[in-house]
Amino acid sequence: MEIRHQTHPDEFPALDTEALRRRFLVEDLFSPGELRLVLSHHDRLVVGGVHPAGWDVPLNPPDQLRAESFCDRRELAAVCVSGAGVVAVDGQKHELTPHDVLYVGRGARDVTFGGDDEARFYLLSAPAHASHPTTLARREEVETVHLGDAAHANVRTIRKYVHTGGVASCQLVLGITTLAEGSVWNTMPCHTHDRRTEVYFYFGLGAGNRVIHLSGRPDATRNLVVADQQAVISPSWSVHCGAGTSNYSFVWAMSGENVAFDDMDHVAIEELR
Repeated sequence: MEIRHQTHPDEFPALDTEALRRRFLVEDLFSPGELRLVLSHHDRLVVGGVHPAGWDVPLNPPDQLRAESFCDRRELAAVCVSGAGVVAVDGQKHELTPHDVLYVGRGARDVTFGGDDEARFYLLSAPAHASHPTTLARREEVETVHLGDAAHANVRTIRKYVHTGGVASCQLVLGITTLAEGSVWNTMPCHTHDRRTEVYFYFGLGAGNRVIHLSGRPDATRNLVVADQQAVISPSWSVHCGAGTSNYSFVWAMSGENVAFDDMDHVAIEELR
């Protein structure tokens, strides 16, 4: 498991492009038959990816967690990004199709991922001090909101999976936003969360397209050029928004003080620098 240490906001302006990418961009999440994990010390979030490719891939606990099983002291959300897959939790199998999310509560002992060559699972995990039941949330069944307008190139559908009023969790909040054809902007006007870290995982872009993701303090932003199926870690002090060269989807997931979807510190567009 790769380790990413915390970054103080005063350090951020001095980082060059490669340093920014090393600290905040997670590039290679999927390899056939492998589990790949990155631990951020910002709220101790774990970001991961699994590409079963016909294998049964167990969620073994990395040595850095000092745990007998991955979910001894953690909760987990597994998002089916593509293909058809199966997640087995303590012997119970859950079949997922694209944009389905399986929440796995603290205390689960054995978690295994399987699926065809197209199946890919994106993972987000946070420490948990309370246990909640493992729950499968289907794309068609979760709370859905339609926002934006074509004039601002931000027509989008927001699906909320793990949050207050949805799948119960200890600290995790997770959803998926999908932009309509012709729309490219996400999360604008933007915001920060002084109480939690957020991670964006971009997918559905296609190989030749990119998202220009803005990060940093609102008055001193920098950008990261993000490809399909890559993730960006956003500390509590950082904005997280961007525009793509085509439409796309992204998983937004966070952990911190609460599980309220609307806990945001809004930033007006004219305040950005």
